[in-house]
Amino acid sequence: MRSEPAPETRRRAYRRGLGAETLAVAWLCLKGYRILGRRFRAGAGEIDIIARKGDVVAFVEVKARRDADEALAAIDARTRRRIAAAGRVWLARHPRYAAFTLRYDVILVAGHGLRRLVPRHMISAFLDGE
Repeated sequence: MRSEPAPETRRRAYRRGLGAETLAVAWLCLKGYRILGRRFRAGAGEIDIIARKGDVVAFVEVKARRDADEALAAIDARTRRRIAAAGRVWLARHPRYAAFTLRYDVILVAGHGLRRLVPRHMISAFLDGE
């Protein structure tokens, strides 16, 4: 049986995640993206960031871990399916973007201190339904 983490541990992880998302938003803006939404929830899925650049809408998952490999490993098949499902709901609610190129990106925020300041943006990290 899995035990639940202590409330303080959960709060720390939540704050770290919010900080990583804020850093990812700033990174995307510096790269010329316009943020269309943050923390979009639909059913069992959530999209951390929805961003647009030109005719591309990117559904972005942000993961913060000690190292990039650990962060990438945290995005398993179940997570990808949930993000893709939430992306379809978002698109149904925003049909004006139906003709845009849709992408599923990942931003990895690894390390601590100043090392966290350079996120790794993986463009088209996975496909819908993958």
